[in-house]
Amino acid sequence: MTHHGPVIRPRRLRATPAWRRLVAETRVHPAELILPLFVREGVTEPVPIASMPGVVQHSLDSLRAEIARAAAAGIGGVMLFGVPEHRDAIGTGATDPHGILNAATRVAVAEAGDALVVQTDLCLDEFTDHGHCGVLDADGRVDNDRTLVRYREMALAQADAGSHLLGLSGMMDGQVAAVRAVLDAAGRHDVAILAYAAKYASAFYGPFRDAVESQLQGNRRSYQMDPANRREGAREVELDLAEGADIVMVKPAMSYLDVLADTAAASPVPVWAYQVSGEYAMIEAAVAHGWIERERAIDESLVGIRRAGADAVLTYWALEAAERWAQV
Repeated sequence: MTHHGPVIRPRRLRATPAWRRLVAETRVHPAELILPLFVREGVTEPVPIASMPGVVQHSLDSLRAEIARAAAAGIGGVMLFGVPEHRDAIGTGATDPHGILNAATRVAVAEAGDALVVQTDLCLDEFTDHGHCGVLDADGRVDNDRTLVRYREMALAQADAGSHLLGLSGMMDGQVAAVRAVLDAAGRHDVAILAYAAKYASAFYGPFRDAVESQLQGNRRSYQMDPANRREGAREVELDLAEGADIVMVKPAMSYLDVLADTAAASPVPVWAYQVSGEYAMIEAAVAHGWIERERAIDESLVGIRRAGADAVLTYWALEAAERWAQV
């Protein structure tokens, strides 16, 4: 008796590791990974971040070593965040040429040479005593247009420090146009702009607040986007493209893969995604409990972000993943 099974058998292409490798539709390469780095003023040794196991606040010396390691691993770049000793209402430290972020940028650029794209966070939240991403008005609300003045000043300071790419993460209306105009007026056509175009007011930023020792009271829902809104994400991306963004970002990654896919389908410029602190912390916490396989979970999370359309991913696992893949 002849057995009549299915004619079409997709499992044929999954049968062996060689087959699975050959037909894989999505791969992640070290060059597509960007490592966020925290640099803390006034420390001589790295300081562990409790809610992000394995991640530290760097000293300038340990930053130098980490940049060398990143260059050797072949990742795409680093994104620098500063943690200052002193904060005030307008974030004065953000525009101080000797402030921690600008000092760290000079160190990173000197160490990286041509091997990495050195990127800097252009936002006031780490530098303000109220923890908001901008300047407050008399009623305690973030004043969009006064904040843009500070962003312009930050842009020039970061460009002077040698930053290759300014990460505009504040979600102020008109921030890309404001920064592009001041850079161009200063003859700094060489400095690129990464627009955090669709940045949502997410619970998954929690551990980052530890990392930068945020002073935030209240929330950022009047400027970061409502997690319920997909179409609004597309509008924000469109505006930033029109204002001259060189790259656009969706943040966070995991819970916003639909927005990421929409952006990737529509954008004429590269699209990045930020695998944020909470995404990192959740996996590390589950691993610590023995609930999931660590390396598989890390790799699957990165493949998922790339599969949804990200050209590059900011991830705290960038170095570790790149070095591990090099051994395969």
